[in-house]
Amino acid sequence: MTTSNDVVRRLQRNSKNIRNICILAHVDHGKTTLADSLIASNGIISQRQAGKVRYMDNREDEQERGITMKSSAIALYHQFGGGEYLVNLIDSPGHIDFSSEVSTAVRLCDGALVVVDAVEGVCPQTHTVLSQAWGEGIKPCLLINKIDRLILELKHSPLEAFYHLQQVLEQVNAVMAMLHTSKVVEAANQREMFQPPANKPDQTGDQDEDEKAELDCKEEEGGSDYFTPESGNVMFSSALDGWGFSVGHFSDMYAKKLGINAEVLRKTLWGNYFLNTKTKRVCKKAQRYDKD
Repeated sequence: MTTSNDVVRRLQRNSKNIRNICILAHVDHGKTTLADSLIASNGIISQRQAGKVRYMDNREDEQERGITMKSSAIALYHQFGGGEYLVNLIDSPGHIDFSSEVSTAVRLCDGALVVVDAVEGVCPQTHTVLSQAWGEGIKPCLLINKIDRLILELKHSPLEAFYHLQQVLEQVNAVMAMLHTSKVVEAANQREMFQPPANKPDQTGDQDEDEKAELDCKEEEGGSDYFTPESGNVMFSSALDGWGFSVGHFSDMYAKKLGINAEVLRKTLWGNYFLNTKTKRVCKKAQRYDKD
């Protein structure tokens, strides 16, 4: 689909439908290739050129070295839920020497796509970009890229690929748990620092209970910061081949075929669940064996 300049100019007048999104990742995890695929969806470049032309690397030294050194942006047209949106996509560097470019991109954006290589998993710069997004109050989406490598290089079976992706997801969530814990501890230290000392002898027990309840509440709130496929903030892709999907795509596709609620499928397509074709009910595998 080719987007005309008139459509872009029309959408620029409506600030409510404009989104600023940056792509964050470790070096060589597929940021620029992903950007090429998204640009190809607007007809700016050919789909065959995606990943080869490196459209966002517009400097000569970037093309020669094959890495992104400066953040660059492009406006893309997107349709969702019957509405039209203008997405200002920012491709940021992945090398640690250009972290200042990443910080600037994150501060300009409403959201972020954190790209992780399905084979390499979490790398040092992945820690850095997640921390930067956390510091700016951005809730990113996780994109596990290069899924094709699990088949072509590692020769994984479907079950082995699932366990491998599960480990990658756990690695990313471990980083998010560390960031959330540091935030809770910092808040507790600040509260203790500014607390009047006169109140401590008389209300020690009550204060301990209040602090514990507050920490528990914050831990529960932190659950929304983790990446889970069923919540819709995790996607799987092969940017070089120009395809990607989420659990929601398959739940919508199979809901009509199986006659099962799409919401139920979305919550159960990821994990150890069993579909009983006779009753058309989804249950855990352990329950299946108990019935046998």
